[in-house]
Amino acid sequence: MPRDVSQPGITRRTALKRGLILGGALLVKSAGGTPGSASGVSLEGASDPSKTVSLSFILNGSPEERDIEARTTLLDLLRDDLAKPGTKKGCDHGQCGACTVHVDGRRVLSCLTLAATVHGKRVTTIEGLGSEGNLHPLQSAFIEHDAFQCGFCTPGQLMSASALLKEPFPDSADGVREAMSGNICRCGAYCGIVAAIEKVRSLGPANSA
Repeated sequence: MPRDVSQPGITRRTALKRGLILGGALLVKSAGGTPGSASGVSLEGASDPSKTVSLSFILNGSPEERDIEARTTLLDLLRDDLAKPGTKKGCDHGQCGACTVHVDGRRVLSCLTLAATVHGKRVTTIEGLGSEGNLHPLQSAFIEHDAFQCGFCTPGQLMSASALLKEPFPDSADGVREAMSGNICRCGAYCGIVAAIEKVRSLGPANSA
């Protein structure tokens, strides 16, 4: 095993483990918690499937309470336990954006989000963005501009775009492309997606909610 000669006794495996532990601690801290916690929910034993945590949050306007495995991702909770299949499991590595949802109005990748971290927060999925007969303006614009083909990535595209319209980003097609670069469309419907987003943005903030 190669060793770091600058630190005798430190192997590459040890360095990687330390990096992962430090990275996890910083991630939790950036979310407003402390190492081993998230919004007051203890994540101790997250790698142990026998450990459970009590979770309470608002999903699409309705309260939800669950006892879950500490290591459960938000994506698996939504799809497997809460019957919200609109949130898609694509790459499951945070690279395609198909699993995008809103947490307190901000877009997040649910496949990389521990469900325990949404305790006390508001989660919105594609099922809560609009409804039959009362589509979100972006949903109508996606239809108008033919912004999807197979439709698999569409929920994630819509959730990302609807949050994007409340974020600062350059007022240009290139700005939209850059801001949406985390969402992959394998059918290549990018022109329609950009056109739909620009259409809704042109209508003003009142139509972005």
